Amino acid sequence: MWKHGCPEEKPCDHRYGAHCPQRHGGGVVVTDVKSRAGRRTVGLPQPVIEALEDHRAHQQFERERARDEWEEDGWVFANRWGRPVHPTVDYDNWKALLRLANVRNARLHDARHTAATMLLVLKVPLPAVMEIMGWSEASMAKRYMHVPHDLVTAIADQVAGLVWPDLDA
Repeated sequence: MWKHGCPEEKPCDHRYGAHCPQRHGGGVVVTDVKSRAGRRTVGLPQPVIEALEDHRAHQQFERERARDEWEEDGWVFANRWGRPVHPTVDYDNWKALLRLANVRNARLHDARHTAATMLLVLKVPLPAVMEIMGWSEASMAKRYMHVPHDLVTAIADQVAGLVWPDLDA
């Protein structure tokens, strides 16, 4: 966590240590994942794979441009020196993407709720959803999956077709 580095007799007037021009003790901290589920294989749609391959090609250009300044630690998303991208940059990019897509403002974590809900809409079996999402408990589905109105209507239509079959057929 960033700490103020300015002297008490001449404070910088910034509320948070991260904003202090003489800050120290913070920055990106690399740690291991919280659980075994955090270290899992996930399937990627082909367009995502292609985008990652394009990104890798661009990163190679960045690597060559940085020359000896590049720190090779195997990051998929790195800054121009090969170091991890700071979370603030990720946050700003997420917010810009939401504005560009002209959708409501949301936290990045909310994308996990959307992903879980889309798996529900796609009728993916719960054990597969749990594997994809990295859940160890089925109760997480209740927290993350939101049943869209269109899905409720489609279920009602299916029930109608089962209970009141089309007599003209």
